[in-house]
Amino acid sequence: MTKKSWQLDRRTLLRGTGAAMALPWMEAMAWGNNSPTDLPKRFCCVYFPFGVAVPSENSPSRNWGWFPTGEGKDFEFTKVLSPLESLRNEVTVIGGISHPNGWAMGGHDTGDIFLTGSLMKNGVFTNTISLDQRIADEIGNSTRFRSLTLSSDGGVGEPTRSCTLSFSRQGRPIPALSSPKQIYDRLFGEEQGGTIKQQRQQLKNTSSMLDRVLDHSKDLNQRLGVADQRKFDEYLSSVRTIEKRVKRAEAWLEIPKPQVARDSINAQATQDGPKDYIKAIYDLMYLAFQTDSTRVATYMIGQVAGATTIANAFPACLGLAPNWHGLAHGAGKPGGIEKLGKFDQFLAQNHAAFLNRMKATTEGDATLLDRTIVLYGSSNSRTHSNHNYPLLLAGGAQLGLKHGQFLKYNEREMRLSNLYATITNRMGLNDEGFSDSTGEMSDVVGS
Repeated sequence: MTKKSWQLDRRTLLRGTGAAMALPWMEAMAWGNNSPTDLPKRFCCVYFPFGVAVPSENSPSRNWGWFPTGEGKDFEFTKVLSPLESLRNEVTVIGGISHPNGWAMGGHDTGDIFLTGSLMKNGVFTNTISLDQRIADEIGNSTRFRSLTLSSDGGVGEPTRSCTLSFSRQGRPIPALSSPKQIYDRLFGEEQGGTIKQQRQQLKNTSSMLDRVLDHSKDLNQRLGVADQRKFDEYLSSVRTIEKRVKRAEAWLEIPKPQVARDSINAQATQDGPKDYIKAIYDLMYLAFQTDSTRVATYMIGQVAGATTIANAFPACLGLAPNWHGLAHGAGKPGGIEKLGKFDQFLAQNHAAFLNRMKATTEGDATLLDRTIVLYGSSNSRTHSNHNYPLLLAGGAQLGLKHGQFLKYNEREMRLSNLYATITNRMGLNDEGFSDSTGEMSDVVGS
């Protein structure tokens, strides 16, 4: 397709008087490449803990359950997912599947494996690469940030109580950012440290220091016992992560960050105000995608560790008890389904706003959502049940996905990793499956 005179490359810079300024993302950039097939492919995952209300079919509170009624194209959203009604043709609700490796794990443990499908039990806490990082390994080098890892708790947590969805190729947790201000500064803030020349020298100094640490570690590692070698290897993995970040910073040093006004998000939002906080996190993910700062993002709204997760108090924003974990446990008591359903509806409202914003953003001959695969869900159905995950798949129409359906499966015949294998294939990765996948989930792929 011929490039019009008004069409711009996405990384167009305004140059003059020795300075270069990054333009904000504009529609004119959407056709910067000659073919729509060259436009970015993206992946996003949002996870919530503690499961959902799953009432019986004849329950008087059935309409406050998470899963729709009906099946296939003939389904109806309950009150919980009703905020997604305008997105009906952009989403697929999936029920009945899970990670078989999670069946034998504790109900508090499966957040760690939501994007890995790994087996972690009997004191063995070795994880494997997460879906987002598998994708980032292939497409992450095209953007300033290979991936964006976010959570309400931040950091990494501990094995089976992880505060991050993302795990490296070695199965080690990738620290999550939690502060909207810190995330904004990382994505769009001005680089600190003086001129580009001075910043480059600082990065070289840091790189030299890391080289010396890694060089010295070879001799030290030979003198350690097996247990200490394992701990030392974890330390070195962190050093190597910093080393990669330094090299990446050097490569992007002279390319200005996108100009995004700080007041376009609530950078001061904190977890004490869940309504503002969750919105700010979604806003940041949207802006990260819109400005092509990254093409891979994850957000863990809360870890599955019960009262220790910051998100446990989030239901208080709706006048409910500040105990999400207890709210989920109470779903089997009179009135409990509706209470949990109202909070699940609040989460769905935020997610729907995120999807609608991407749908409203034109990119080439389609939308931002059409080129972004978005997975939303939990690793519990009812609290602590590691079966029948509540899952919502959205977007990716330009990547070959089809929607407008509620799919019900038998977990003995279909597993979550099959969906992940389908996603990696739609993202253009090699057809090698994912984790314990046995094939694709063909029902979400268009003809």
